[in-house]
Amino acid sequence: MEMREKLAERTKAVEAVVEQYLPKEAGHQKTIFEAMNYSVRAGGKRLRPMLMQETYRLFGGTGAEIEPFMAAIEMIHTSSLVHDDLPCMDNDELRRGLPTTWVKFGYDMAVLAGDALMIYAFETAAKAFAMTAQTERVGQAVGVLAQKTGIYGMIGGQVVDVELTDKPIPEDKLEFIYRLKTGALLEASMMIGAILGGACAAEIAKVEEMAACIGLAFQIQDDILDVTGTAEQIGKPVLSDEKNHKTTYVTLHGVEQAHRDVEQVSQDAIACLRELPGENPFLEALIQMLVTREK
Repeated sequence: MEMREKLAERTKAVEAVVEQYLPKEAGHQKTIFEAMNYSVRAGGKRLRPMLMQETYRLFGGTGAEIEPFMAAIEMIHTSSLVHDDLPCMDNDELRRGLPTTWVKFGYDMAVLAGDALMIYAFETAAKAFAMTAQTERVGQAVGVLAQKTGIYGMIGGQVVDVELTDKPIPEDKLEFIYRLKTGALLEASMMIGAILGGACAAEIAKVEEMAACIGLAFQIQDDILDVTGTAEQIGKPVLSDEKNHKTTYVTLHGVEQAHRDVEQVSQDAIACLRELPGENPFLEALIQMLVTREK
């Protein structure tokens, strides 16, 4: 089976896991459930839950306790996208080829949907406590999820990003933003997979280093696509960064250097992977695919 066929198969399996943890669309607050589910179901690569599951498998994990965390990380990621698209942030009307949540449900309901997804993610992750005897691992994983989501992770990176909107961003701060805003949830995903799979502290640290490389490569490629892609390819407006006067890796280094750097950083991630015990050829191929993606 070709890698793209395997990827499509795994993506479908991940989506089935996420789907089973979405709220039922009933009750007086039905609108918020509809907005949450619309946002999650809008599509995407499901990269974070997939990386989480594959890292879990790398360390020999076979249980179901990984699944609530897979759904939770996708909810948190979706929450960040819902808020990113708001008029007070990037003011985007298209996401993955569909109207953004605020366009579909209104500004007020989109704010609530983003908040609701964030909180519901932790409610969902907590379901793992009842699914394994290794409850201390679940507790550690919840801690990582919170840290990588909050002020020392994704939200912290977003704060600096928003503060520097319409201003030149020095390279050190741009890397800080990328490490936290994009990289933190990838780090959380893979670290949680390692933790629940029984990795030791040194192995978890190596996984965090690998995920940081993947996150940087992913974000550089995203910057490249914003310049070179089409709206049909990437599922959102092109030149969004230029429209919002954002400093990106491409504006600092140019497209050609960005291509070279994304390749190098991806190879660094592969090198980290090969230092870890066990083998997961699909995980290695998945990391390699990130540098050539067009979406």
